[in-house]
Amino acid sequence: MIFIVEFIVEILLFLKFYCKNWGAFYNDSMRKQWIIGIDEVGRGPLAGPLTVAAVAATVISNNQFLKFVPSANSGALPVKRQDVDFQLKQTSRFKYLKHIKNSKKLSPLKREKWNKKIRDHYQYAIASVGPGVIDRIGISKAAKIAVARCLRKIASRPPACRSGRLPTSRYSIVLDGGLYAPKKYQFQQTLIKGDERHPVIAAASIVAKVYRDRMMIRLAKKFPLYQFDRHKGYGTKAHQEAIRRHGLSSVHRRSFCGNIKTW
Repeated sequence: MIFIVEFIVEILLFLKFYCKNWGAFYNDSMRKQWIIGIDEVGRGPLAGPLTVAAVAATVISNNQFLKFVPSANSGALPVKRQDVDFQLKQTSRFKYLKHIKNSKKLSPLKREKWNKKIRDHYQYAIASVGPGVIDRIGISKAAKIAVARCLRKIASRPPACRSGRLPTSRYSIVLDGGLYAPKKYQFQQTLIKGDERHPVIAAASIVAKVYRDRMMIRLAKKFPLYQFDRHKGYGTKAHQEAIRRHGLSSVHRRSFCGNIKTW
């Protein structure tokens, strides 16, 4: 009998706490939104993969958030640039991304420091498409595949979401110029020079750059004749000369090297 009474008391105390705190918990969870920045690296090199990274950051909505007009890619009217800039001002206050710059404006050491900071504090996903696929379907389609893979990874394990998958209505996607998400992602916007205009895209550019550079350094050990660790697969004079001397390796994009005559 005493056990039953104690059990009932515990239930009542739990219900009291639950009812008292549910309102605050519900309001906070409903106001939380996710913004996903996406960027790529490796579009132009003669060798190596194309790598896309997505970084997801949570923000608290203030009724201005998630008003991105769906992009032309999803069949909606294009958004005016001044409207985009206004929305970015409302959503670009991210605690750990203050003073961030895009990967092109950072030294390798600073990129590594930023990469660790981003990975420690934000959800991220990376996808690469290899040279063989790029040769077969082209660089633009390869980029679309990598973007879709990143978004699937983010959606399957969203930050601080206990329900498993995160509904697409709860996040907006901002992509650097030339990248587009699949049409099913309604709230998306492609921004020209997005890695300079939005901190989460800049974060994605850093994660993608560091990941791909590390991959090219590993490939340099496997293919020492091409010195991938120096030029990361881009078409420098030294790289083109190595191709002329030694021919193409299995990690070269043959569709990109047609104008280079081998000995």
